[in-house]
Amino acid sequence: MPLNETHDPQLRSWLASANALDADFPVQNLPFGAFRRARSQQAFRIGVAIGDQILDLTAAHASGALSAGGDALSAVQACFVRPPSMPLDLGPTAWSALRLALSRALRAGSPLQALLAPCLLPQQEADYAVPARIGDYTDFYTSVHHATNIGKLLRPDNPLLPNYKWLPIGYHGRSSSIVISGQPVHRPVSQVLHPGASTPVLAASARLDYELEVGVYLGRGNALGEPIALDQAEQHVFGLCLFNDWSARDVQGWEYQPLGPFLSKNFASSVSPWVVTLEALAPYRQAWTRPGGDPQPLPYLDSAALRRQGAIGIECRSDDVEINQLLSALHDPVTSLCVSAERAMNARLNGGCQVPIAGFAELRGDHLFMRGLVGSPDGSVLYRAERSGSQDQAENTGRQIAEELLALGADKILQALFH
Repeated sequence: MPLNETHDPQLRSWLASANALDADFPVQNLPFGAFRRARSQQAFRIGVAIGDQILDLTAAHASGALSAGGDALSAVQACFVRPPSMPLDLGPTAWSALRLALSRALRAGSPLQALLAPCLLPQQEADYAVPARIGDYTDFYTSVHHATNIGKLLRPDNPLLPNYKWLPIGYHGRSSSIVISGQPVHRPVSQVLHPGASTPVLAASARLDYELEVGVYLGRGNALGEPIALDQAEQHVFGLCLFNDWSARDVQGWEYQPLGPFLSKNFASSVSPWVVTLEALAPYRQAWTRPGGDPQPLPYLDSAALRRQGAIGIECRSDDVEINQLLSALHDPVTSLCVSAERAMNARLNGGCQVPIAGFAELRGDHLFMRGLVGSPDGSVLYRAERSGSQDQAENTGRQIAEELLALGADKILQALFH
């Protein structure tokens, strides 16, 4: 994806908070989310984060600031549906046009400042909702380090199954329990087989955890039976978010064979409020490589464009100094992750599945899929786990670090930075 004027690092906004050196949402970012005034009964609507504020797209359109016409206007108007949704099904031409219009409107010196200033709401004064009606959801198992370490626990003699390095491994999940980050999660009740027991019991899970993953919102659809070529896959990717993948491990240990997890994984998944568009991530694209000793992808999962810039550099940081010190102590930092969304999507669609607009089984514009746990070779992961007797014993330095992260508190915020 080529760079354009919206990526200029010298751009500044007329909103001072967007120009701070540590700003999460400078004018080069402009992520989308669904919000309303906190503790109000207002309908949720789509907004764009800028500095410490939210630009209300409904109010901005009503002010006349975003009503010039063309693809940008179409993209704004597509956000006015109920429940509110990002303009996922319009495609990259409209997405790019709206981003450009917003960038120009929010830059320092914009003649639209007087119209848009009243359309801002402080982020601290907002409640958030999932910014799309997610019609489908697929979870991919993409960290080889995590797959190996979990495999050692479940299959010590054969931790990494032979298909793992040949194709993206995933399962078709459920979208009904995807919630916004911060929403309370109900503890699942199901059968559990306690250690040493021969008969399961019905009980509330005592071993909940969540793993930090990267979510990919898809837009635009395909017809049932029509695959999407790898080099065309990015035309269907709207943006990325952070994702907490919740699991009930004691339930999973009893139920997962032979068909995989069921009740242990379907009770909740949490998405971050803001979705960073793929276009905003263009400056952070990286070459994608496969280690020389590993099998190389089959042709349908490989391309020169993918090799050239099929990955995105992501770094995880926290608002807590102690957590950042622990993250920096990892042998091979868990803060390093490359995402190749098109490979996972192409593998899912090569059989002609449709995908909903933010979903998968049908390419509509509501499909969400996860790119797997953020992990590292020594077993370290970003997660929170409940203690459960001897199962809580540290297995290696990485697990010890994860336990220290947990000890610092579950209310700490982890950020994904791009580099």
